[in-house]
Amino acid sequence: MTASQRSLAHMPVTVFASVMGVGALSLAWKRAAHLWELPTWPSLLILAIAASLYVLVLCAYLAKWALHPKAARAELSHKMRMPFVPTITIATLVLATAGADVAPGLASIMWWVGALGHLLATALVLTAWSMRPDITSTDITPAWLIPIVGNVITPLAAPQIGNMDLAWFSFGVGMVFWGVFLTLIIERLLMHDKGIPAKLMPTYAIMVAPPAVALVAWSRLGHESDDPLSRILLSISWMFALLIGFQAKKLLEIPFALPYLAYTFPVAALAVASLVSAEALPGALYQWLALIALAVASIAIPIILVGVLVLTFKGRIFEAE
Repeated sequence: MTASQRSLAHMPVTVFASVMGVGALSLAWKRAAHLWELPTWPSLLILAIAASLYVLVLCAYLAKWALHPKAARAELSHKMRMPFVPTITIATLVLATAGADVAPGLASIMWWVGALGHLLATALVLTAWSMRPDITSTDITPAWLIPIVGNVITPLAAPQIGNMDLAWFSFGVGMVFWGVFLTLIIERLLMHDKGIPAKLMPTYAIMVAPPAVALVAWSRLGHESDDPLSRILLSISWMFALLIGFQAKKLLEIPFALPYLAYTFPVAALAVASLVSAEALPGALYQWLALIALAVASIAIPIILVGVLVLTFKGRIFEAE
């Protein structure tokens, strides 16, 4: 494709997933600093990177709306890209949570925008799925969990900069719909009626995120991290991570592209959940799980971001699919 065929109109909304991953990695290092008495500067440095990414991506996306409104509107209704649109509000929530200590005033504003905005996004996406006959079971992918996951993120900063009633409301919505859509996704994966396109296979990793975030949210809603539900959620998160690991060879054969960003937030969320559990549960096992998850997230996310930067400099993210 020639340079003249590249345009900001083709920039996908999925790039907001980069902010989600880096922001969650900042939260993981913040937890690690508390658990293992490490310096706090890594968390702050990663937060600064996440905030810079957020501003850069948001400005580019707003420019897309200003210069190419038709393309931006088409993305909102595109049946494959629609589930990725709520990454905007999720990125806002994650960044608000990570920055709650550094800039509580700004973080509170972002929390309210992200929390209310994501509930609206969830309602709009669910409405589209239920009303549009062109969206069928063969369109279901793990990306359908994205509009759900953001609601479970809402409680993370609610005690500090948000509202607990809204946090409980969002948590309830997220948990119920997670169970519903997880069933649909697993059914498609097991029945093999029509396989998920190879390019979207990295979205399998998204299944790791909801139980991991739910564990952390549950603790922020006033429950102990060593109760039965927290243990179950940790087990589910790691089981999905193991399933992804068993398919690593096949997944890594897929040419690098933007869908690889789907790995970033889940691996960071698993690290945060494992660190929370390591702090609450006795035994070396949980310490090792936390260390492994943090190491994987700290290695995988920078590698993927560098890959995305290379694609950006080559103009690949501005090409029509």
